[in-house]
Amino acid sequence: MARRQLRPDRRLAPRPLPAHLMSACGLWLSSRIALPLLRPGLPPWNRPGRRLLALAEEIDACGRERVAAALDREIIGRVAAFIGGLEAYRRHPYRRVAGRRPVRWQEGGSRLIDYGGAGPAVVVVPSLVNRYYVLDLLPEHSFLRHLARLGLNPLVVDWGEPGAAELGFGLDAYVARLGRALTAAAARGPVAVVGYCMGGLLALAAALPRQAAISAVTLLATPWDFHARAALQAGALGAVGGGLDGLERVLFPVEAIQSLFFAIDPFLAQRKFARFATLDPQGDAARRFVALEDWINDGVPLPIAVARECLVAWYGRNQPARGAWRVAGRPVQPQALRRPALVVIPGHDRIVPPASAAALAAALPDAEMLRPPLGHVGMMTAARAAEMVWTPLARWLMAAAARGAG
Repeated sequence: MARRQLRPDRRLAPRPLPAHLMSACGLWLSSRIALPLLRPGLPPWNRPGRRLLALAEEIDACGRERVAAALDREIIGRVAAFIGGLEAYRRHPYRRVAGRRPVRWQEGGSRLIDYGGAGPAVVVVPSLVNRYYVLDLLPEHSFLRHLARLGLNPLVVDWGEPGAAELGFGLDAYVARLGRALTAAAARGPVAVVGYCMGGLLALAAALPRQAAISAVTLLATPWDFHARAALQAGALGAVGGGLDGLERVLFPVEAIQSLFFAIDPFLAQRKFARFATLDPQGDAARRFVALEDWINDGVPLPIAVARECLVAWYGRNQPARGAWRVAGRPVQPQALRRPALVVIPGHDRIVPPASAAALAAALPDAEMLRPPLGHVGMMTAARAAEMVWTPLARWLMAAAARGAG
């Protein structure tokens, strides 16, 4: 089996690099700018104001020149740690090695890749905006390989990068393509479907009209109520999508997509690369960090119609939760699913609020819930992901297959 190294371009990582650099500089310099303004006697409007007042008194007691000098040293140290972490990441020797696996189905730029295993088939559907390989991040830490080891036959959808065939696609076209992949996978009997994040919405929409080919549905961190806990932010994203009106047959670029994720936590890169600078570059922790960071920065652009529909219909208008989301003219109604479902809701998810995913579980007629104390990406990358998510999910799928066979 031929193997090849994938060499990501790390020069512009983390993406969007200018935004990450500006947010870090703003964070560091804000304290220096605020220091001369922070003086005793300011009115303590609220609890943070009272803390600032106490801090101003401590600064005066220590001496403002001494505090300013110490603050300058701290800022210089943080700059050095961040830049040092970035450079260490760019120099790290790790490169993902991709092997050739059997392809069970292919259409346009999309493939259904067989990860082996002799048990019941499971079609795993990732998001459109990221490469599928977070599900197979490292040989020793791979959701797909874990499912195969536990007696399932995982088939993962590799959506590929939009080409000429996909340039005019909307969500309808992608769901139709996924439906044909499910039909191909079910040629030997019903298959289970596992959808991750946006992939869960696509999986549900594709599974509903072809339930005879589906044995069970598992939805991981799948949003449904887009206004749960974050209605203002969702409305802002809807406005971004509205600005895309009139654009056709172009791509919504990776930098724009990454900017939306950046807005969730503008200071994340500064924290994580400063931590990375402290790791042993030869150690396992550094290798895992680099593998994950390469995946994060290896995004995929979206056909403009898909981006517009996601932003306007999902985030802006909250169509799924309102029962108004339609695919090929048919409403996507979770209540119509007549197959067992497992909804995995990570408790520390900052991308899909747990309340958003819980709304989908409540709408499904036969759903169980698994609530691991992990983050959105941590379900696939955390050290305890196998224990908390992968193994329980695999056992649930095996039980569902056994009930179906009985």
